[in-house]
Amino acid sequence: MLLPIVHYNDPILRKTGAKVDVFDAALRALARDMIETMRAAPGIGLAAQQVGKAMQLCVVDVSRADDGFDWELDGNHPPLELIMPMVIVNPEVVVHPVEKETIDEGCLSFPGIRGDVARRDAITAKYKDADGVPHELVCNGMFARCVQHEVDHLNGVLFIDRMSKKARAPIEKKIRELAARTGGGKA
Repeated sequence: MLLPIVHYNDPILRKTGAKVDVFDAALRALARDMIETMRAAPGIGLAAQQVGKAMQLCVVDVSRADDGFDWELDGNHPPLELIMPMVIVNPEVVVHPVEKETIDEGCLSFPGIRGDVARRDAITAKYKDADGVPHELVCNGMFARCVQHEVDHLNGVLFIDRMSKKARAPIEKKIRELAARTGGGKA
């Protein structure tokens, strides 16, 4: 079922998600609906806050984002089509001490707004899947960027918060207009 995507400046986007303690049919159904919504949008990631739920749950699907990234899941290198889409619950992300890369990012909660965001190019993420099974993901490139973007959402951090003043300046008017249409208040 397609879910409505919350747009900036709705207060739910600033809420830190509650830890998920129950891994049941309702959680799996929400994850399936989020995947369907993400794909229909179309996007490569979606956090629970973006569908109005303040919880530590996000979904990613970078199978169509071919930027030469690499990954290891639980010590193996399974084919990407076997692990996508990925449901990530209660993630703990550690960024690797590598150079930051600045790349143009967008967000489904900011339709038509894009900007340069600097992020570390490699991460390790410990998380559970929709069944409560623990996993460890090591990845880089667009895969790492997507996970970082969605985990930021789970903690009430938005991609515009990660932009430099110089990167944000050209889109500031669009951000304010979106804020006025959706949640009012300051951008």
